[in-house]
Amino acid sequence: MFRFDHPLYLWLLLLIPILAIIYLAWARKRKKRMLKFGDLNLLRQLSPSYSKYRPFVKFLLMEFTLALMIIMLARPQMGTKSSTDKRKGIEAIIAMDISNSMLAEDVAPSRLEKSKMMVENLVNNFSEDRIGLIVFAGDAYVQLPITADYVSAKMFLNNIDPSLIGTQGTDIGEALDLAMHSFSQDTKTGKAIIVITDGEDHEGNAEKMAKKASNMGIRVFILGIGSSSGAPIPLGDGEYLKDSKGNTVMTRLNEFMCRQIASAGDGLYLHIDNNFAAEKRLNTELGKMQKGNLGGTVYSEFDDQFQAVAVLIILLLIIETMILEVKNPILGKRNIFHKDPKNKVVAVIILLIMTLPTFAQGDRQLIRDGNKFFHKRNYSQAETNYRKALSKNAYNGTALFNLGCALQAQNKDSLAIQQYNQAVKVEHNSLRRASSSYNLGTVYQKLKDYDKAIEAYKNALRDNPKHDNARYNLSFCMKQKHKQQQNQDKNQNQNKDKNKKRQKKSPPKDDKKKQQNNDEKLSKDNAEQLLNAAMQEEKATQKRLKKAMRQPTRRNIENNW
Repeated sequence: MFRFDHPLYLWLLLLIPILAIIYLAWARKRKKRMLKFGDLNLLRQLSPSYSKYRPFVKFLLMEFTLALMIIMLARPQMGTKSSTDKRKGIEAIIAMDISNSMLAEDVAPSRLEKSKMMVENLVNNFSEDRIGLIVFAGDAYVQLPITADYVSAKMFLNNIDPSLIGTQGTDIGEALDLAMHSFSQDTKTGKAIIVITDGEDHEGNAEKMAKKASNMGIRVFILGIGSSSGAPIPLGDGEYLKDSKGNTVMTRLNEFMCRQIASAGDGLYLHIDNNFAAEKRLNTELGKMQKGNLGGTVYSEFDDQFQAVAVLIILLLIIETMILEVKNPILGKRNIFHKDPKNKVVAVIILLIMTLPTFAQGDRQLIRDGNKFFHKRNYSQAETNYRKALSKNAYNGTALFNLGCALQAQNKDSLAIQQYNQAVKVEHNSLRRASSSYNLGTVYQKLKDYDKAIEAYKNALRDNPKHDNARYNLSFCMKQKHKQQQNQDKNQNQNKDKNKKRQKKSPPKDDKKKQQNNDEKLSKDNAEQLLNAAMQEEKATQKRLKKAMRQPTRRNIENNW
């Protein structure tokens, strides 16, 4: 497969016919001037060193050389191979209970935190599989669509807490139903739903949904967390959650319910009292499932071909220099392009010397070497190769993007941000630019800089409107930003109350001080108005995004834990 990396430069080829027209006009004018002196044949006899065709040949060589230079600027590339990201694995969706009962501390540090550690360990054990992440309480929604991006899966864990879902309670059946509709349509690949919960199902349809999943060929595994003795649910202010009658809620692990759901789903129930033992048993069961071909991302690796073009340009320039407009008796005797075998050997040697640089290791080869180290998770060595590639070509968008990935894998977030930003600037391909913007957003999201993360995800969607991960992440970040703003407003109100109390105790100030306070108050009021306007706009945008996502309708559940 052949392509140009910078095809816009090819418009410069329009200069070729323009220069040809100018040359022909000049040659015609020159011929008219010579006719004024006499007959052309007589003039040629009087000037035996004059050549009729050499100026034209030199012009053709220069035209051809200019065309090759333009082609070299466009960076011709040849696909060395077309390959498919071939992997054999299963599809697994982790459904994580984030209801209020998961805040109980009957397991250290809490049920929710231990669940996060369990999920992170599970993700680390996956290698060639696709995974997805669903969070649920009284409602359920997709936190991460099914993907092979393990880095994003682990990153999302840091932001999971019960406040993500407004409708509290526990509806395992809703989570199973959503998970069933989140798998791919591939029927030859084993599918598993891994539910991490304390088993307090308040809706009662979990067993029915597990049976439905089993009929679809999907196995349901239940990982139970908590203790049968139970524990109260802390609210963070020294108080504990109470029911509608004012009694402190005691949440317990319902192992009987968990076993029933796992049995209906043709799966297995495991109690997370020993993470290592539970992981080992679960991995054994997942290993028995049918592995399908999960590849499908077809890509081509391209090698730059400008080296060969450069060699041809040099060769043409040498030839053009050796051809004079007048006949040269010295060069005529020693012309290396005559049929003398010795001269042919000299020409071959010169050509070989000029082609030697093309065998040097280019930036594309260094990138491929870096990719090999990256896939082996040797990120530091991959980083070294990508930097070497950039030393040869500082504007290689692929090298910049890959270097950012290697730095991000090493948790060098600030350096990764620099590389992704540079990749966005130099990359001309919209899909590759979208990938750089998306990764940039994941770094900002990890750092909880939601404003920059939102902007990065928006840029990714502008370049690739079909980027589902960017769309989900954008919605999530907008929600988190809204929460941050609410917390800031709460803190501001608390500070205002404190200031009012202080002002009541303090003696009255002079008129100048009062005017200054009024100005400050006015500025604060304006700031609040601007903030409220921004929040309203944010809410409207978030509503539009949620319409495109499959979100369950909000329901009132009596037990909110």
